[in-house]
Amino acid sequence: MLREGLKISLTKFWAIFRSLGERRITLILSFIIGLLSGVAGVALKNTLHFVRDFIGGLVPMDTTSLIYFGLPAIGILLTLLFVRYFINDDLSHGVTKVLYSISRQGSKLKPHNMFSSIVGSALTIGFGGSVGAEAPIVLTGSAIGSNVGSFFRMNYKTRTLLIGCGAAGAIASIFKAPIAGIVFTLEVLMLDLTTASIVPLLISAVTASSVSYFLMGRNVVFAYDVVRPFALHNIPWFVLLGIFCGLVSLYFIRTIWGIEKRFKRTRSPYKKWIAGTLVLGVLIYVFPPLFGEGYDVLQALLDGRSEYIFHNSPLYEFQNNYWLLIGSLFLIIALKAVATAVTNGAGGVGGIFAPSLFIGGISGFLVAKLINQFNFIDVSESNFALVGMAGTMAGVMHAPFMAIFLIAEITGGYALFVPLMITSTIAFLTIMYFEPHSIYTKRLAMRGELITHHKDKAVLTLLNVSKVIETDFIPVEPTETLGSLVKKVSQSRRNVFPVVTTEGKFMGIVMLDDIRPIMFDASRYDTTTLQEIMNLPPEIITINESMESVMNKFEFSKAWNLPVVDGDRYVGFVSKSKIFSVYRNLLIEFSEE
Repeated sequence: MLREGLKISLTKFWAIFRSLGERRITLILSFIIGLLSGVAGVALKNTLHFVRDFIGGLVPMDTTSLIYFGLPAIGILLTLLFVRYFINDDLSHGVTKVLYSISRQGSKLKPHNMFSSIVGSALTIGFGGSVGAEAPIVLTGSAIGSNVGSFFRMNYKTRTLLIGCGAAGAIASIFKAPIAGIVFTLEVLMLDLTTASIVPLLISAVTASSVSYFLMGRNVVFAYDVVRPFALHNIPWFVLLGIFCGLVSLYFIRTIWGIEKRFKRTRSPYKKWIAGTLVLGVLIYVFPPLFGEGYDVLQALLDGRSEYIFHNSPLYEFQNNYWLLIGSLFLIIALKAVATAVTNGAGGVGGIFAPSLFIGGISGFLVAKLINQFNFIDVSESNFALVGMAGTMAGVMHAPFMAIFLIAEITGGYALFVPLMITSTIAFLTIMYFEPHSIYTKRLAMRGELITHHKDKAVLTLLNVSKVIETDFIPVEPTETLGSLVKKVSQSRRNVFPVVTTEGKFMGIVMLDDIRPIMFDASRYDTTTLQEIMNLPPEIITINESMESVMNKFEFSKAWNLPVVDGDRYVGFVSKSKIFSVYRNLLIEFSEE
């Protein structure tokens, strides 16, 4: 009786809920997702603080840097065991995973992604892994949006928007920067800015930011009030900083890619752990600023305490040596990319968001230090550190607007807006010359799985070969005779016949036009086999091929139908007419507000 009553109540609720209309439902869900992603951001930060405080209570971390050698290895091992035995899934490349889910998985993320990255990144970073917590929280927020959308049976387009709401809320929560969260969604996740999308994104970002303020107060990742305003005569130096940040971003991306490839050659996760943590331990022992996210180092530089670079380092006694400081800053920039890559390669969970801010802050501070060596020039090292953060973020993520608004919101004003725009734009243009894709999108772009703001290409990316395969072609065997084929011609509405062995192996095709001159010659019906008259198709499509590649094959071959194989086994055909029909329907759906 109780069960029946509950079932009726749920049915009524569902009917009332659906009667609100999709737009109103989306607004309600964006608020819920903002609440949940805000709580997730706070949970991650508090878990990180708990792990650090717990370790700090057990280990006197200020007495020696030797402890830095072993702690990250413990944290990464715990992460490795958690992922391997509790999750059994890959938690790396959080933002790339979100982009892939949008382009290839119907904007569906697994339920465990709503919490697993929080645990994994807290263990990795809390014990000193040299990565950031932002990509894991973006994956967490996006997974919340995806699963809420799936629970309420929303369509692909709305589910994608809710993923954006979760990501915007996650960034807004962790940085208390709602505008940056929205811009991140538009620039990095490449959602379209429309009247239908902007309001839910705003609701989610503002809600998540408010939750973060309510639960954690006004404390931000690093605090700084701009004391020295922007001066016009410093524009050339900010241009120089932009070029430097662009080149540093290029080095950062390529170093991480190169080290990742090396780790992929090793199959054993424990061999990766040993190799990665050994390298990481040595790097952190010599340069303790590489320990963890590095926000404490950035705060010290903003406060003018450059000697903090040598805190707990074997080089501490040389802290007043100017050129050693300059050399150390260069090395820290170079080695941070290595430390980040080996942390993830060893099995840690974390992103490149914080590391890109870190190397940017160091880069800006370094450039300002060198400029100030000239007695007739005096620039603010703190301002340059902040602007440098925006520069490398714009370069690494290919997100100049997000970088500008994030730093502007963190500093609590727009006093540095002009230099932020100058440096971010120059850094972005510099890296675009060498790398057309960001660190998040490069892997997907190489496989043709990236959705962009270009609607035609976006729709092509959404199309899978499996969605357009036609199987109403009559297959024939290579040992069959011409007479057998003539009988099948009368049964088929197609003018092409795939030649397939009894085991399903694709051999070739027979076109109706090719046999027309001999199909009425009865003397050849029993003597001519199809193996003699079949031809190879101008192109063959594989089952997992990108639609962009498929379209290129149609363009090059001028064919109307092309066979699809899985390995060497025949699957079906893809026709231009089928592609255009599905493409048109998808484009209409994709373009609707």
